[in-house]
Amino acid sequence: MPIYENENSLDEKTKDLSRARQSLIEEMQAIMFYDERAYATKDRELRAVIEHNRDDEKEHFSLLLEYLRRNDPALDKELKEILFSKKEMKDLGD
Repeated sequence: MPIYENENSLDEKTKDLSRARQSLIEEMQAIMFYDERAYATKDRELRAVIEHNRDDEKEHFSLLLEYLRRNDPALDKELKEILFSKKEMKDLGD
C-alpha cells in the first residue's frame, strides 16, 4: 500500500481507510484481468470458470465500497446522490 505521509503521523482510521481504498483498487484490477482472460479464451469451460472468479471479485469490490461508504461521510454523500439515480449522466455531480 503506498504511503504518502509519514506512517507515524497517521491515525488508525486513516490507515484503515487507505487499506480499504487500496484493496478496492486491487479488486477492480482483478476484475479487469479476469475480463480480459475470459474474452481472450476460446475454451468455453475455462471462460465459465474465469467469469465465475471475476464475479467473486465484484462481490469483494462491493463489500469494500460499502465499508468505505459507512466510514467516509463525504463518500457516503456522493454515493447517495449519484448511485441508482435516474438523472442523465451529464446532470450528475457538480
